[in-house]
Amino acid sequence: MEKQLAEEFIAQSIYRMEEKLTHFEKAMAQVSEEDVWKKPNANSNSIGNIIIHLCGNITQYIISSLGEQADIRERDAEFAAKGGMTKAELMAKLQSTVQQANQVIKHLDTDRLLDIRSVQAYQFSAIGIILHVVEHFSYHTGQITFWVKLLKDVDLNLFAGVDLNKKNQL
Repeated sequence: MEKQLAEEFIAQSIYRMEEKLTHFEKAMAQVSEEDVWKKPNANSNSIGNIIIHLCGNITQYIISSLGEQADIRERDAEFAAKGGMTKAELMAKLQSTVQQANQVIKHLDTDRLLDIRSVQAYQFSAIGIILHVVEHFSYHTGQITFWVKLLKDVDLNLFAGVDLNKKNQL
């Protein structure tokens, strides 16, 4: 049962990362090159900043920590960027980062999911690290989808083809 539980956690984590990446892709299809670097206000970040930030976070937490790679993240630079990457380049970076992270998650030794690791100033199990990344990615995906809907007055159809009104079967 423990092995099945671990495998299910890994599968669901990968599913959620891929789902949120799809939501990001739908949102990005609606914005222009100029929109990517717009900020809603002085205390907010642009879509470009958020994508760079997500790539840094996912790389530090999953690829570096769980994948046992060097931690090369420069967190402050993620928020300082004011351009320099196109919409296509940003999406390619995000897609590649999520794909790499999902490969690390997929190949984790399920017997080591409770092992504690250092990430930033924290000590988390592999489960805690994965949970953080999935939640963090989802949080920023929500920010982006809200900003794009506000900016463009569009329905992103994030769940097109899915009947969200279907009742649960007992």
